[in-house]
Amino acid sequence: MPFDIDVHERAVYREPAPIDRDDPFQSMMERFDVAAEILELNPGFYEYLCRPSRMHITSVPVEMDTGQIMVYEGYRVIHNDVLGPSKGGIRFAPDVTLNEVKALAAWMTWKCALLGLPFGGAKGGIVCNPEQMSAKELERLTRRYTADLFDVFGPDKDIPAPDMNTNEQIMAWVLDTYSMHARRTENAVVTGKPVGLGGSEGRQEATGRGVMTVTLAAMERLDLAPSDCTVAVQGFGNVGATAAELLAAQGCTVVAVSDITGGYYNEKGLDINELRNYTQKNGGTLDGSPNADRITNEELLTLDVDVLVPAAKEDQIDAEIAEGTGARIIVEGANGPTLPEADEVLQEKDVLVIPDILANAGGVTVSYFEWVQDRQGFFWTEERVNRRLDRTMREAFEKVYETAEEHDVSLRIGAYVMGVRKVAEALRMRGIYA
Repeated sequence: MPFDIDVHERAVYREPAPIDRDDPFQSMMERFDVAAEILELNPGFYEYLCRPSRMHITSVPVEMDTGQIMVYEGYRVIHNDVLGPSKGGIRFAPDVTLNEVKALAAWMTWKCALLGLPFGGAKGGIVCNPEQMSAKELERLTRRYTADLFDVFGPDKDIPAPDMNTNEQIMAWVLDTYSMHARRTENAVVTGKPVGLGGSEGRQEATGRGVMTVTLAAMERLDLAPSDCTVAVQGFGNVGATAAELLAAQGCTVVAVSDITGGYYNEKGLDINELRNYTQKNGGTLDGSPNADRITNEELLTLDVDVLVPAAKEDQIDAEIAEGTGARIIVEGANGPTLPEADEVLQEKDVLVIPDILANAGGVTVSYFEWVQDRQGFFWTEERVNRRLDRTMREAFEKVYETAEEHDVSLRIGAYVMGVRKVAEALRMRGIYA
């Protein structure tokens, strides 16, 4: 059902910004604009939904092991909480920017909506280099950031989770710091924490498992058998390695993987379990991996494979890479790996792109399961978690596929239409408080 006023009237409210291809928030907005036009979105709703609800910037002082005081910049962006408490990870990286966090928070809003989760979208980040910090320094950084944002976080307000360079230990420090300030143990304030502190079975593998589930669903749509498919995975962190392992277990031949040290290729297939064991003994990297030829990152992205899984960082596939790719299916394990101009090329080449807000939603889906379990004080088996995750991801894929067919658009735009429609309808029902 269309909304009240044609979206073209929004020009009254906002002039188009100059295109900046290095701005992930603008990449998000370009897709949002297309969905808004399809939905004939009310211009007031347009302005409401494209702006973050709240942005928090905090200086995070940390006493280093040397006794020196370092001050880091931290962010927490609440994009939207119309559907429920905001949800999103915290990343530690030297190149984190506020605009990146804004984009990630918006993607979380659409992701939660199209998966049917009762959450809004948020994201957090600290500008730091965790590889150059000790465990104690990371703990002090995490605890001070959490204390600074104590009034922002809460199981009914804003619920953090792990993201790039953060893990269940860091989430345990968030949980403990928040609980100490609240004067009660509040397990549901954070997800992705250790199972012993109320974490969910299956959470660590959830994003990679979701990638596997939607990949298999796409193969069915294209009448492809997993045993006949080759796969290349960019990024061998938790998401990429898990997706590669699970796809291999389904019969796919994983011919290439990569990490910060480069790409590794074997046309006959790689032994993913062997590579995971190798990285554990090799300082966490694939450098020098046996039984594989070195290739560049660009070569991996343009291999002639059935499935490409970009599971590293944003803005990896530009128009040139898209022109060169030989993949039939691209499954975005990372957030925002494909630039808007590349989408046009891939659509012309009839490449089926499963967008990030669907493909990597396994993590937030099981985070929701974890939050529910914490609230109930009753915990599920891993088999039950995986079964519910697979069902949720497959149902979402089918709905996105049908929406895309209905409007004759890509799966990405179909996913945006679903997500934006759901949030806009909730906003219309709630109304604007004045």
